[in-house]
Amino acid sequence: MRQQTVGELYDAYFQTRFAYDARRDKVWKVVVDYLQARHIPEDSRVLDLGAGYCNFINNVRASERHAVDVFSRFPEFADPGVVTHVASCTAMDFLATDSFDVVFASNLFEHMTRPDLIETLGEIRRVLRLGGKLIVMQPNFRFCSTTYFDDYTHIQIFTDASLFDFLQAYGFKVLECDPRFLPVNMKSTLRLSLPALPLLVRIYLRLPWRPFAGQMLFVAENLKRAPGED
Repeated sequence: MRQQTVGELYDAYFQTRFAYDARRDKVWKVVVDYLQARHIPEDSRVLDLGAGYCNFINNVRASERHAVDVFSRFPEFADPGVVTHVASCTAMDFLATDSFDVVFASNLFEHMTRPDLIETLGEIRRVLRLGGKLIVMQPNFRFCSTTYFDDYTHIQIFTDASLFDFLQAYGFKVLECDPRFLPVNMKSTLRLSLPALPLLVRIYLRLPWRPFAGQMLFVAENLKRAPGED
């Protein structure tokens, strides 16, 4: 029996666990507006890793937009002007050194082995300019431990404390850490299909304490140094 490739396995994941839902884009537009106002100037060159259905990269305003994913069909969901690369983020030799101001990764690191993640961070550090920003959205195991492994592709565990140390150790300076940024799973919210959903998300992001939030947000600066260097 032929063994499935990594790309085929992820294609199956998108068909089952992470099926397309157009309503997700309404939530992402609000989230992107929130991040853009604080961390992404409109003249930035932006790279989206693990872009999936391109909900982030389609909504961000930037001078140049690139997206990377192993999902073979993801270019179908990219807006005109988004440059897509069906590839692994562990080896991005198709992207030039110092070519981006912002790299974004949402719900990606938990799906990677530790060696692959270390390779990915090295590639992020290479393609980001000095002082460029890495923005990470990630399930926070501290607040979602009972459902974390409901997703069969989750390999690694991170809390806000461990991800802070991990990024600092691998050449980044953490500028912002929000341990409770968004709910981990939007499926129940999306089922409501409320016209007011974008407004509800805007209100939610303004709350000083966010109920049901199990996803964290990190913003880190690229220091352009290798692990262990001063």
